[in-house]
Amino acid sequence: MGSLRAVARGIKLMGYFMQAAGELIVDQPETRQRRAEWLHLFCSRAMKGMGIKVDLVGTFPSHGAVISNHLSYLDIVTLASLHPCVFVSKIEIADMPVLGWMTTRAGTVYVERGRGGSALRASKAMKAAMDDGLPVVFFPEGTTSNGRKLLKFHSGLLGQALAANAPMTAAFIRYSLKEKNDPGVTVGEDVCWGDKSLWQHVFGFLGLRGVHAEVRFGDAPIEFSQDRLHRKAASVEAQAAVAALGGDIPVEFDNPVVAGADLVRE
Repeated sequence: MGSLRAVARGIKLMGYFMQAAGELIVDQPETRQRRAEWLHLFCSRAMKGMGIKVDLVGTFPSHGAVISNHLSYLDIVTLASLHPCVFVSKIEIADMPVLGWMTTRAGTVYVERGRGGSALRASKAMKAAMDDGLPVVFFPEGTTSNGRKLLKFHSGLLGQALAANAPMTAAFIRYSLKEKNDPGVTVGEDVCWGDKSLWQHVFGFLGLRGVHAEVRFGDAPIEFSQDRLHRKAASVEAQAAVAALGGDIPVEFDNPVVAGADLVRE
């Protein structure tokens, strides 16, 4: 039954994709705002059509930076379904079938690690999106996880956002399965993106029943206790703000920096 469900949903999803592609060709949105609205509409349709329920706790910020934990490519679709926004993502996303085309056309800012000037270009693009009044979303962990713990936060993009004096709001995504699925199916391996290949994971995911997403936002932007240019310290405080929304989730630290103690400077 799971395989049949995956095939049926895959066909349905391609229908949504073709509809969105047609709208993009006809409307040819030129501004970031209109492209973000196009992505928002596409993702809202897709989530509803796939039967994925999304609960929102708090308010999606209307501007500034949003930082979140990162579990799957589904995070982008989940967040975009809630509000028009711009994403900052690693360049590998651009090569993903369907999702890469969609995010590129929506104005996603890509970062290429190890490539000279990539961070500076990303910083300028982030600021431009913020100046256009759009919230900019990125994932400081830099990679996906199974959700069992919050990985260390990389300070690069955080530093760029802090340098722009942008308000930064914490978010936390959690997935669950509300219906019975096949034996051995788990959230950590079948909803979050673990060790499976992309196509293997997508096919398995489309066959799942009762996928539920919960997105929590902080009540207010993060208040950093130290100099905003101390990126290592700021990354620890940002990680703590995201972790607080996740309840008792364990946290992985990059180094023994403790808020209020002697801070490591870059």
